[in-house]
Amino acid sequence: MTITDFIKQLEEKGIHLSGLQIDQFATYYRLLVEWNEKINLTAITEKEDVYLKHFYDSISPAFYFPFSEGEATLCDIGAGAGFPSIPLKICFPNLAITIVDSLNKRIQFLNCLSSELGLSKVRLVHDRAETFGRIETNREAFDIVTARAVAKLSVLSEYCLPLVKKGGNFIALKATSARDEIEAATPAIHTLGGKVVQDHQFMLPKEESKRHIIVIAKTKQTPNKYPRRPGIPSREPLGE
Repeated sequence: MTITDFIKQLEEKGIHLSGLQIDQFATYYRLLVEWNEKINLTAITEKEDVYLKHFYDSISPAFYFPFSEGEATLCDIGAGAGFPSIPLKICFPNLAITIVDSLNKRIQFLNCLSSELGLSKVRLVHDRAETFGRIETNREAFDIVTARAVAKLSVLSEYCLPLVKKGGNFIALKATSARDEIEAATPAIHTLGGKVVQDHQFMLPKEESKRHIIVIAKTKQTPNKYPRRPGIPSREPLGE
């Protein structure tokens, strides 16, 4: 996806980038490639691939969910090189984002990136999702929680749903196996206080690969025993 195609495709979805935002994505790409030579951030480094498979893909939840409404708080679990939260933040500066990642080197990259892009209302946390979710001030503190390509949905739900406010939403970005994951994760989602309300499907342009944007509403409080200790959710997924 060329930069021109990127801008045009977003415009068709109602997202109009300013000159500043276009420059921010250019800087993001430059820093991603520079830092990737020092630490492993991504296997995808060709410009057109980054704009399609990282930037466009990260923004895709906004095709279905109103990120532009109000000053929402968003927590991104296991964001890696900042996906999907930083592209969403560039497009929707109103978002106050918190990024949680277990590798400090990635947090260092995100700190540099946020500074270079001139982003405000960005909080970076070096922690595991399980321990972050046990801290009282983080529990049920966010309007939106996102995760992209981190773990299967039953595990992700235990990482993410404890952080979502009642009435808020957990948004999972998934690929082709999403329907099977939803079915397997439904008992866990219910236990954690959530309910799947939408499974939006679309084809990623150019390569025509299937994507799912799964929206899980937080309908009731998560029991205090979740998330369980680090490592347990992935070894013993709820309901499986």
